[in-house]
Amino acid sequence: MDYEQIRCERDGPFMIVTLNRPDKLNAYTGRMGAEITDAFERADRDDEVRAVIVTGAGRAFCAGADVSGGAKSFDTSGSHGAGVFASAGTRSGRFVEAIFNCRKPSIAAINGPAVGVGITMALPMDVRIAAKGAKIGFIFARRGLVPEAGSAWFLPKLVGLPQALRWCLSGRVFEADEAHKGGLVSEVVEPADLLDRAKDIATEMTAETSAVSIALTRQMLWRFAGAPDPFELLDIDKPMSIERGGHADVREGVQAFIEKRTPSFPGKVSQDMPSQYPWWRGAYEHQ
Repeated sequence: MDYEQIRCERDGPFMIVTLNRPDKLNAYTGRMGAEITDAFERADRDDEVRAVIVTGAGRAFCAGADVSGGAKSFDTSGSHGAGVFASAGTRSGRFVEAIFNCRKPSIAAINGPAVGVGITMALPMDVRIAAKGAKIGFIFARRGLVPEAGSAWFLPKLVGLPQALRWCLSGRVFEADEAHKGGLVSEVVEPADLLDRAKDIATEMTAETSAVSIALTRQMLWRFAGAPDPFELLDIDKPMSIERGGHADVREGVQAFIEKRTPSFPGKVSQDMPSQYPWWRGAYEHQ
């Protein structure tokens, strides 16, 4: 796929995805959603990519949906809203699924305003950090809309129901420091240091870890976080641990620990996922 509204670049083991409509404050369109989907699916398939970092070009992360169509920007009954709202089942509407199911960890480096879909697209990512001065808002109620991109599921998991309700019911825009205090972002850093800090975090998660272990761990944590009890998880993690115990990754990890050296894990997510994966209903088809 040729990218028109994002840039996708490799930086060592990391894929850097940059939302790239700086003249429009990186306002979201259906085309952008399709390109984000494609980028994450590419990262998922490529064993050389260990993590994905998403940021914005210019002074914004993503200032929300493109409303250049005026009052009818979200009305898909005509042509006005076609560029913003994806029709059900279209590729542009799959970016949440692509991010959530990607077997590589992802980091949102929020460099500026992140409003509406501009912040909800960051919720399925594993880490969010923000630049000082960045403004964030779940503004849907102030536009007559409802929280989209699965945010009514993601946000309470990340920050708790009381905080999610306060932000979404007011629809107000707030500063990065409040997002940090509320648990939405893990760090607030100087704008000039943001991307380097995101790379540091990606390195922490990938330099001495098994790619297969990371892929499985993030899915287990996300998918079982709201389980009513641990028993379904126990039915999965026990046989998975037993199967993984005989894999070369585990032998390398233990040997490296004994020899006090950095491990070099041979496992690849493209071919070494255990037989229990994927364990959920309607599992995502990796292409």
